[in-house]
Amino acid sequence: MDILAPVGSMESLKAAILGGADAVYLGGKEFGARRLASNFTDPQLRGAVLYAHDRGVKVHVTANILIKEDELGRALSFIEFLDSIEVEAAIIQDRGLLNLIRDRCSLPLHASTQMGIHSPEGARWAADNGISRVILARELGLEEISAIKRAVDIEIEVFIHGALCYSVSGQCLFSSMVGGRSGNRGLCAQPCRMHYTLGGEEGYLLSTADLFGVESIPKLMEMGINCVKIEGRMRSPVYTYLASLVYKNAVKRAAEGDSDIITQREKELLEVAFNRGFTRGYLECDEVMQKRYPNSRGRPLGNAIMAFGRLKIADQGLEVGDGITLYRANQKVGGFDIDEFKSEGQVTSLTPPFTLDDGNYLAFKTKDRDFDSIFQIISSIQVPEIDGKREEVDIELEEKERHSKTPMISCYISSTRTLESVLPFADRVYFDLNPRMDEARIMCIDQGIEFVPLLPRISTQIPRIDADEVMVCTLGQLQEYHDRELFGHYSLNFFNSMTIPDLHQYTLSVELSRDEMRDVLQHYSGRLEAMAFGRVELMVTRDPSIREGVLVDDAGRKFPVYRDRWGYAHIMNCADLLLLDYMDELQAMGLDSIGLDLRRRDPGLCENVARAFKENDLKRKGRIKRKCGKVTAGHFLRGVT
Repeated sequence: MDILAPVGSMESLKAAILGGADAVYLGGKEFGARRLASNFTDPQLRGAVLYAHDRGVKVHVTANILIKEDELGRALSFIEFLDSIEVEAAIIQDRGLLNLIRDRCSLPLHASTQMGIHSPEGARWAADNGISRVILARELGLEEISAIKRAVDIEIEVFIHGALCYSVSGQCLFSSMVGGRSGNRGLCAQPCRMHYTLGGEEGYLLSTADLFGVESIPKLMEMGINCVKIEGRMRSPVYTYLASLVYKNAVKRAAEGDSDIITQREKELLEVAFNRGFTRGYLECDEVMQKRYPNSRGRPLGNAIMAFGRLKIADQGLEVGDGITLYRANQKVGGFDIDEFKSEGQVTSLTPPFTLDDGNYLAFKTKDRDFDSIFQIISSIQVPEIDGKREEVDIELEEKERHSKTPMISCYISSTRTLESVLPFADRVYFDLNPRMDEARIMCIDQGIEFVPLLPRISTQIPRIDADEVMVCTLGQLQEYHDRELFGHYSLNFFNSMTIPDLHQYTLSVELSRDEMRDVLQHYSGRLEAMAFGRVELMVTRDPSIREGVLVDDAGRKFPVYRDRWGYAHIMNCADLLLLDYMDELQAMGLDSIGLDLRRRDPGLCENVARAFKENDLKRKGRIKRKCGKVTAGHFLRGVT
């Protein structure tokens, strides 16, 4: 089983290889999901691949963001460049890019965790579509991983250490919708690490602890998992070195049958290098949340007492060269490297280099005496840069003839009461799976309205229903119902016209601007829908601790939270998407339909919204805004970078 280490810079590349990683993953200056890391120019990539290969280390390169229409040529050029320098794999998310490159390159393709594969059916879809390895969603347990491995003949990669996303993989729009920085485009602003209130609870309510999955190594090896992945391309070279070393040692010890696969010293070093508190994660059904603080604090040392000019800490084996940081009332007070200390029985006595008020503090070890020497060794290693010109690729996208037309009105509905209020105006209904579905179907058929069951946003076990038409939200659902007439939810992240036309109709990503939507429509021959009303789902999470209610951030924005019947929680945007002002423009684009998400809303509001869009009645906008409280055009006017 390979150890795959994160590399965000040339220093981290050297650190990973020095630590014993079997493979590394890194990104170029474009198209990677960590665009804020240092990343690699083309000459640096050539040199990095040569350096790694000379040492028997494989290189995987990320191209795992969603690709815009005008980026397809550059993205293809980048993939062909990677093929030419003989990297071992490209990691991708965008299915349009997959369609574009799978017959042009011999390069193995790995499905990014952002593809949201968390079922055997999803892995089977990947295998059937030219993917050689699936990087599974991070919110899966060991039994679920084992079921996928047993069911599908495809390589499996599993996250084993590092940050956990609060949202299920590939389904977070929080940063995008609230802050304008898209996680799907590699620019996540981490709103999950911010302070919130929900009911009577307050704190960093969406902040997860760091995954520390070393205890799962033997079980993953028994399953035949091909690779375990360490997260952390934005972290330090010392972290990369230590994580690579510790997990490589753990795999070796597990293979030799040792019961103790990690030493106490190794765990302490990982704690110091970076941790927000450790969890065994969803792998072992452990508590994943750490709501007290959102950032790394290092290894906890316990209480420290300042009195008479000396800081006293219970003996934790501190040495000269170690670094500590002090907190009081959850606020950082300061930190320093130890240059002298006295042992007083079971207490270490220090003199801080700055003034501290007398009293109690919480102390954390944030640097180990060995870190400086590790970094010096890493820095002394030279990696070449190899110049060369990359071949640019032009893609001729065939223009499709689209005419202005009145789009169908598609209503997302979750109750028969709401359905009754929109029946005079709906052309199609997407109805949530629930006990009233058969009744809703009859109501629609009686009125000549198209009825489409809507599958759950996430399902590790896909529900089976008897229907000719189905709306799917995941690749696993797409695979399971491939022989039906399928409609694609916006969670499938349709971003460009190269997306495989394997559905009756797709819904455009809610992250596309009006100009980007128009570009896609000019080149795509299939049926397309655009969302025009409703609260966009910002996150879908497996966190069992979050309750239904209203999540409030420090700016006073209110995000409704509800739980579905499948056990997932959904965090909705603080404002309703409302594109009523742009109906003429949407019609001129040649869209086949527009989507109105009316689930869990007052029937009076639903009737007003459906009537307004059906009749293109701008006079109803004021009434709708008053009922909604807050509305937005979303990314229709601005898009994402």
